Amino acid sequence: MLASSPNAVVALDRDQSVLVWNAAAERLFGWPAADMLGRRAPIVPGELTAEHNAVLERVRTGGAGNSVSLRTKRLRSDGVLLDVRVDISALRLGNSVAGYVCVHHLAQAEEAAKSRMARRARLVRRLTDVVGDINAELELPAVLDRISASLTELTGADAGGFVLIEGDKLRLVSTYQLPDQLRGTTRDLRTSLVDKLLRTGKTVMLESEGLGDLVWARLTGLHTIALGLAAVGGRPYGALYALFARRKPGHLELELLELLAGHAGIAAGNAVAYQEAVRQRAHERAVFDASADGIAVLDEAGRVLRWNPAAVDLTGYAAAAVIGGPPPFPLPGPGEKRTFQLESGRWLDVVSAGIEETGEVVIDFRDVTAAKELEEAKDLFLATTSHELRTPITIVRGFASTLDSRWDKLSDDERRSAVRTIAERSRSLGGLMDHLLLGARAGADELAVRIESFDLAERIDVATLGLPVLSDKHRVEVRVADDLPRVLGDPLATDIVLGQVLENAFKYSPQGGLIRVEAWREEDTAVVVVDDEGVGIAPTDRERIFERFVQVDSGDRRRFGGVGLGLYIVRSLARAQGGDVSAHPRPGGGTRLRLVMRCASPIGSDTPTR
Repeated sequence: MLASSPNAVVALDRDQSVLVWNAAAERLFGWPAADMLGRRAPIVPGELTAEHNAVLERVRTGGAGNSVSLRTKRLRSDGVLLDVRVDISALRLGNSVAGYVCVHHLAQAEEAAKSRMARRARLVRRLTDVVGDINAELELPAVLDRISASLTELTGADAGGFVLIEGDKLRLVSTYQLPDQLRGTTRDLRTSLVDKLLRTGKTVMLESEGLGDLVWARLTGLHTIALGLAAVGGRPYGALYALFARRKPGHLELELLELLAGHAGIAAGNAVAYQEAVRQRAHERAVFDASADGIAVLDEAGRVLRWNPAAVDLTGYAAAAVIGGPPPFPLPGPGEKRTFQLESGRWLDVVSAGIEETGEVVIDFRDVTAAKELEEAKDLFLATTSHELRTPITIVRGFASTLDSRWDKLSDDERRSAVRTIAERSRSLGGLMDHLLLGARAGADELAVRIESFDLAERIDVATLGLPVLSDKHRVEVRVADDLPRVLGDPLATDIVLGQVLENAFKYSPQGGLIRVEAWREEDTAVVVVDDEGVGIAPTDRERIFERFVQVDSGDRRRFGGVGLGLYIVRSLARAQGGDVSAHPRPGGGTRLRLVMRCASPIGSDTPTR
């Protein structure tokens, strides 16, 4: 310990003869130990002898706790006076003082050490402030810029930068006191100083040779580079560069660089995690807001925390009206599905799932009104079809059995009447089968129509021919404009459309009244309307009547019969020809069905009309 001590240690007996003179004493005072042991050391100037003796006496008598420290002068072997600090303690044997131990060190070196310690303390405090500052920033580019700027303050470097490790490349993402055009520069990792640092297994390195080819060489006067490795999650993430052009870095600068690089990795990791959380939250928000399903998030007490736009549309409740309270519908149990109807008439399927980590519950609900109505319509269709089929089949079977069992007992008129009834009911069955077949083909988008030019007025004449004598309760008026042009479409499909529309006009005006058919040209289309004075259609049903298996309501179905395919087929055929059909209220009561078809010759064409 004495041999390795940096301070000069001299032990004296009570007569001030030298007992110990270590190597540092030899270096400080210039006399070898062999010359000093057993004699008084000539290191105390004559004018300070009295002071020196007084200090020894104070130590001997126990003053100041048997230890005194003072700044004084001592002689070197070449006669030079040294400004030193001496710490003198008593050398005790039992309860008696056997001598003195004097530890000498240059006062200048002490001041330098104190200065270094004070500077280190200031830098450590500043490093603490810098670390707090960079960790308060959550945007990665801003974090790295702050680190590069703080680096020059802490290490005294002339410039700084941060590079990211991206596979086998390095990319300069942050600079300070360097040209802005350097930002974004890439280099091969394998030929870089970072690769050299990685291969050493260290976290910090000094380099002062071969700097001319580096991008950093644009710093005028560059002579030394210090770089520290920054890791995120235990893996190398990047490196922090300190560039020196005017001073030489020392151990303290390297230590600070290493500390700052370590904190840079932590701050970068925090920023990356924050950005990932922001990206994930943005993704979740986009899915949450764009979902066609209604989504609600409830807290542990069942109060709504979040309510997406689809939830507003499906339920009619604004987010502000439900957040903080319970949802406006009953909740299913975990893993269950619950179907219920809102006051608005809309049907919802609702499922829920719990989030174990937060205790929250996510509710997903979707509109199943159409599916519910279709399911009900299909059930009603099966029941109605069975009824529609049963009546004519029962009659056919009954008359056929009568003819079979009583043929010889029936008159010719009775036999003819029975056969006529069988034929009429058979035609009714055939028509029903045609409707079912057309409905199935339309539902599968398999309705095949031809597109050709034909005379629409002629098809209207054929469809309305003989209508006035079909019912003694109805009056029929037909008005076709003289300039009605030829149209594009399928004549046979148009016959079916017109026939069905006219049949509906008679069917849904059971009390009779006027049925008016009009046709005219409207720009590049031909318009046909059929008005009746019947039961009419509610506004909410004017689109639904064109769906499969739908009539106005079950009461009307029982009242008017049919399977709810007629108008569905009408619209499918009209649209297949490039036209359309729609339902409107007739002024004064009743219904107006409006058929639109494309003209074969546009307005302004020289092609003659019919």
